[in-house]
Amino acid sequence: MGVKLDRSRRGNRRAHKVMAEINVTPMVDVMLVLLVIFMITAPLLTTGVNVNLPKAHARALSKQDNTPLEISIKENGHIYIGQTRVTSEELKEKLTAIAKQTPDRRVYIRADHHLTYGQVMGVMAIASTSGFSKIALVTDPLSEQGR
Repeated sequence: MGVKLDRSRRGNRRAHKVMAEINVTPMVDVMLVLLVIFMITAPLLTTGVNVNLPKAHARALSKQDNTPLEISIKENGHIYIGQTRVTSEELKEKLTAIAKQTPDRRVYIRADHHLTYGQVMGVMAIASTSGFSKIALVTDPLSEQGR
C-alpha cells in the first residue's frame, strides 16, 4: 500500500506542472487597442487656421520633423503663424528669430486657393530671406472622384 501512495503522489505532481511560458495574447490585444486609439486621436491633434486649400496632384510630404512651422494665409490676406495673426513685418521678425534657433526646421505654407500667386510668393520670400531653406506649400490631395 505504501508503494501505491508514492506512485499516485508522483503521478499527481507531473499532472500539475507549472507552465513557464509567457502568454502573449493579452499583450497583443492591449497593443492593438492602443494602436487604434492613437490612429483615431492623431488627426485630431493637428490644429491650425481653417484655410480652403487648393487641390493638386502631388505626393504627400513626409513627416520627418516633429514640429514644422505652419504659416497660414487666409482668403482675406491675413497671415498666421500657427494660430497667431501677424503682419508682414511681424512675420519677418518672428521668422528671423526662429531661424536663428532652428534654421533646419521645415516651414509649411497653407494658402487659400483664391489668393494670387504674388501674395503666396511674398510670404515664401519672407520665409526664405529669414533663413529657412525647407519651405513647402500644403495642398489638399485630389480624390479619385474629383478627376
